[in-house]
Amino acid sequence: MDDRNDRVGAPEPGAVPRPTPLGARPLPDLDHLDGIGIQPVKPKTPRKPLGRRLIGWLFRGALAFVLISVAMVTLYRFVPPPITLTMLGDVFSGHGVTKKWVPIDRIDADMARAAIAAEDSSFCSHSGFDYDSIAAAMVRNARGGKVLRGGSTISQQVAKNVFLWQGGGYFRKGLEAWFTVLIEAIWGKKRIMEVYLNVAETGIGTYGVEAGARRYFKKGAGNLTRSEAARIAAVLPLPKKRAGIAPTGFTRRYGNSIAARIGVVQRDGLDACVR
Repeated sequence: MDDRNDRVGAPEPGAVPRPTPLGARPLPDLDHLDGIGIQPVKPKTPRKPLGRRLIGWLFRGALAFVLISVAMVTLYRFVPPPITLTMLGDVFSGHGVTKKWVPIDRIDADMARAAIAAEDSSFCSHSGFDYDSIAAAMVRNARGGKVLRGGSTISQQVAKNVFLWQGGGYFRKGLEAWFTVLIEAIWGKKRIMEVYLNVAETGIGTYGVEAGARRYFKKGAGNLTRSEAARIAAVLPLPKKRAGIAPTGFTRRYGNSIAARIGVVQRDGLDACVR
């Protein structure tokens, strides 16, 4: 029986093999290279456009800043801030730094009331920003009037004093607003006041009301009289130009005004959040 039909594609006996096309080369057999560590070369991944890479870097930087700032604020909820940039400035300028941390419960209550009366009468009722005071301060400064206090709340001052540097500019103000939101959310009012009374500058190289009380009145902040607390509060806006000892002129009148308002703060419960 003829089995040619079972050998489809097989060359006929005696057939002449077809010649290889001119220039064509048979594919090499690479099976013998398997298992000896030779890998095929992968095509290079094209680099992302510069704009997309910049956006990625900015996003990662912003995320890192948010995480670090939240961690710092959370830490200082329980631990006293060891030093501030303003303190470092005094160290480098040769003034030295005098400070002593005192819990708020060991500071005379009139000292917190004096700070509220002098710096932020709405401290217990706002969420970190007093927009009416900010607007009033802007108008007063534009008219060239004497600045009794700026538009910054105590919360904003703490954010600046603890985490940032002195000075202006929109960038620093933006950072100040961010840290103000954080401390209002994480610390609460009593802790904000406690930190304020311990890091606020009360004289050249003097920080906190404890150091100020000992510098001016030779006593601790827990033993201040109402008038002494008012005199320290009168120094707070311009601590490098005013003194709590034998104040004269505007500083003396301002201190007397604060002393009178301390009673109003107590009577109206404007210090309820720090008791």
